[in-house]
Amino acid sequence: MILARVTGTVTSSDKDPELAEYKLLVVQPLAIDGRDEGEEMIAVDRVDAGIGDKVLVSREGTGARLVTGRERVPLQNLVIGVVDRIDFLDSTGLQE
Repeated sequence: MILARVTGTVTSSDKDPELAEYKLLVVQPLAIDGRDEGEEMIAVDRVDAGIGDKVLVSREGTGARLVTGRERVPLQNLVIGVVDRIDFLDSTGLQE
């Protein structure tokens, strides 16, 4: 699972009927400190995320297919959560 930011949407006039109900998003992977890390990718949206949202993306195909119940569709990236905030603990165990 990775942290990412939604940077866009993909419009497809024709796609596999198994994916017809899902929105496709362009997501930019992020380092834990919020910096861009790696190349953008396309992910199937399960949580109604929007541009600018920080999201959790599952990058494991079998898990993505199980969550959607679409065993025959070649899914790789699936947005499974919108991140509200990230808290860190310092060396004393207190939140920063």
